[in-house]
Amino acid sequence: MEQRTLLALTVFSSLIVLAETNDQKPAVEIYSLHVDCKVTSRFAHTVITSRIVNRANESREATFEVELPKTAFITNFSMSIDGEVYPGIIKEKAAAQNEYDSAVSQGQSAGLVKITDRKLEQFHVSVSIAAASKVTFELTYEELLKRQLGKYELLIKVRPKQLVKHFQIDVHIFEPQGIHFLETDSTFMTNELTEALTKEQNETKAHILFKPTLEQQKKNSELDETLLNGDFVVRYDVKREATAGDIQIVNGYFVHYFAPQEMPVFPKNVIFVIDRSGSMTGRKIEQTRDALLKILQDLRQEDHFSFITFNHKVVEWKSSLLPASEENVASAAALVQTLTARGGTDINGALLAAVGVLDKAEGLPEHSVSMIILLTDGQPTSGERNVEVIQENVQKAINGNYALFCLGFGFDVSYKFLEKMALSNGGIARRIYENADAALQLQGFYQEVATPILMQIEMQYPENSIEGLTKNNFKLFFEGSEIIVSGKISNELDLLPVEIKAQSHTSNLTLKEEANVKEKEQVFQNQRYIFGNFIERLWAYLTIQQLLEKAISAQEEDQKALEAQALDLSLRYSFVTPLTSMVVTKPQQQEELANKPTEADNEKPRKLPAGASLQRLHSRMPGEDDSVAFALRGGRPADRWRSELQSGSNRKMFSTVSRFRHAKIAQPIASEHPQLLLQLPRQNERICLNIDERAQTSVPLLSDPEQGFTVMGTLGDGINHFVQFDINYVNPPVQIHVYTHAILVSHNNNNNWLSWTTSTSSTIQGLTVSVEKDKSVTASLPDTVTVKISLVRFPEDFLGLYFLNTDRFSDKVTGVLGQFYSKAQFGSNSNNDQRAVERLLRVSGSEHKVSRLYKKDYRLESASEPVSCWSIELTP
Repeated sequence: MEQRTLLALTVFSSLIVLAETNDQKPAVEIYSLHVDCKVTSRFAHTVITSRIVNRANESREATFEVELPKTAFITNFSMSIDGEVYPGIIKEKAAAQNEYDSAVSQGQSAGLVKITDRKLEQFHVSVSIAAASKVTFELTYEELLKRQLGKYELLIKVRPKQLVKHFQIDVHIFEPQGIHFLETDSTFMTNELTEALTKEQNETKAHILFKPTLEQQKKNSELDETLLNGDFVVRYDVKREATAGDIQIVNGYFVHYFAPQEMPVFPKNVIFVIDRSGSMTGRKIEQTRDALLKILQDLRQEDHFSFITFNHKVVEWKSSLLPASEENVASAAALVQTLTARGGTDINGALLAAVGVLDKAEGLPEHSVSMIILLTDGQPTSGERNVEVIQENVQKAINGNYALFCLGFGFDVSYKFLEKMALSNGGIARRIYENADAALQLQGFYQEVATPILMQIEMQYPENSIEGLTKNNFKLFFEGSEIIVSGKISNELDLLPVEIKAQSHTSNLTLKEEANVKEKEQVFQNQRYIFGNFIERLWAYLTIQQLLEKAISAQEEDQKALEAQALDLSLRYSFVTPLTSMVVTKPQQQEELANKPTEADNEKPRKLPAGASLQRLHSRMPGEDDSVAFALRGGRPADRWRSELQSGSNRKMFSTVSRFRHAKIAQPIASEHPQLLLQLPRQNERICLNIDERAQTSVPLLSDPEQGFTVMGTLGDGINHFVQFDINYVNPPVQIHVYTHAILVSHNNNNNWLSWTTSTSSTIQGLTVSVEKDKSVTASLPDTVTVKISLVRFPEDFLGLYFLNTDRFSDKVTGVLGQFYSKAQFGSNSNNDQRAVERLLRVSGSEHKVSRLYKKDYRLESASEPVSCWSIELTP
């Protein structure tokens, strides 16, 4: 979405067509691959066409993948198989999803679009084609290019995975203002491939053609391996005059571009608010230090700055902002080099402290820009934890006086939380991906906001003659970016007047311009670079982006109205947006959905980083990529454990459980909570179970193939309690991830977050997940064991698991906890009465001495009175 700071984005497209075969030459051959991109006044219209033939004597599957920019909207897709066309139909997302849900229940596959990295999302579709048959895939998408650091960039990611007889990339550019510079680049170019690249350019037009032959594509003459694997880049900028910008008009719609140059830069007053909580340990804090050291060197001498670092405590480096003198920058660099990570995350306290420093600052330049840059990698876990309260507190404190930029490092953050907070306070949010170039991402963001040259920009047009005007008031303008305003001319105007008012560092500006409507429309007559009513489509694209952005920080009633407007435009102009879906019909009436993912959709559960002291939102599924999952003594490979649960190979699991030959008697610690507490079936006995802290943090607690669910648990670092439980149901296929800060319910690639701060419930095909505010979450399914998880807030946040209706467990139930429900029996004991302090407990063929202790019961609403239980600590 276009942000208030007008930071530029990049256009990408990537081509991949895959076909598996054992032959040296592919049985499923791409014989033609064409990228046709027309860029007219920054608006890019890209059509990707792939033609494939199955040369095998049996049916084969062809997969078509295209990586496109996150900011692009897909507008069309079709498959043509032996003359039969299968088009994509764009519908309202809710209606399309309802239709699709019924298809999924019949075994058809899931959505077509997913986010692949910080700038790209991937469109993916596969289809089975008969022997000797052909298929043509065609995908179209559109995007308004954003200017970033003085240039536009078009990047085409090329990965056909095989030699292609007819491979061609055409890029046509038409810029009526004139092309200032144009360059191409590639990561895979060789001397031979350079010969396949041609570039034609005049004052306003350019045509770039890349058309390598089969021989030019080869890595060497003996192997049929392709060189085409990497980035093909086109960069350019347009000419500008010292006026009120450039106005272009087609069929009654106008677009106004404004990007002043060579103006004095406002001094900045910037406070860097840096998260140093436990989850920042390791690479994150190292990359943050590297980036901050370079950013310090980029401060201008007239800038003022300070640092606030925070975990569960907020620390102000200095009580006021300091000028960016050589001495002060060196002092700050010394602080940055000492940054270490530990503790919780008090985002609310840190941001309010930053506002307080700006509020009381003295001696700042009279005409300057004040901003706060927040970098965090997690959820608020200390101080105020309710994100809505934090957003309200910060907005009230800032009161429109400063800009807030929020950088979310990795996937432990709630991007929606940061995005709403930034947009409500004149800034933007950006996710920093945990790649090798994370430090460069941080530096790059700072460079985009480092040079403010205008404030309080107002773009004024005749009120009675313009309809549907896009955003025309902007708080800040940064050098190297561009303001874009569009609308519909409603009356028969000969001249379209525009007036721009703004504050520069040295004066108040007023710029005026008049556009001759007929002359402007003549510019685009009979141009082969034009695609339809492109300014009207540009206006619709920009309006949808801005409506969706505005809805993020709007009240619920206003949000619905804004989304309704965006939905209407999305359907009218056939854009796949977050509010619409494209229904792709395949042979045999199979249907798949192409949805537009958002940045927030890219957040998944993940494992705690080493050194984290409090639980955070994870970015991958529990156990994913774990080399070893805890499986009692010595451990077992996680994937093997999972496969046994799914296949019902329970005897192997029992034999592993029985390896606990020597469980040590837990030492009595008065009234502490146990990690796990259970009531033995058909026995009036409670068991308090603790996993030794040396165990793996991810624990396979329970699996019952007949009940159709499994439970995994994750131990926290430093608190020796469970901070996450993952419940996976087979039917319905639902995953419930319970954290100390929220609950995530996943079903068919749809994620639904439930808050601990509100009592609520959700039902999916008979499975009910209900939350009792700040107390517990319950998962219940008819005729199935009920799973219940308590939230304990003191002294540190953790979760307590227990089950109801445990007599429903089958005799196949397994797992660290599950074995007690099927294979646990107290031995005969002459002291078997209420006064006994030790007994023998047989579990899966092993005997253990257990001792009676008094523990707090996390199942109780008030746990002031300890309860008696038989305590056992399992040691791997």
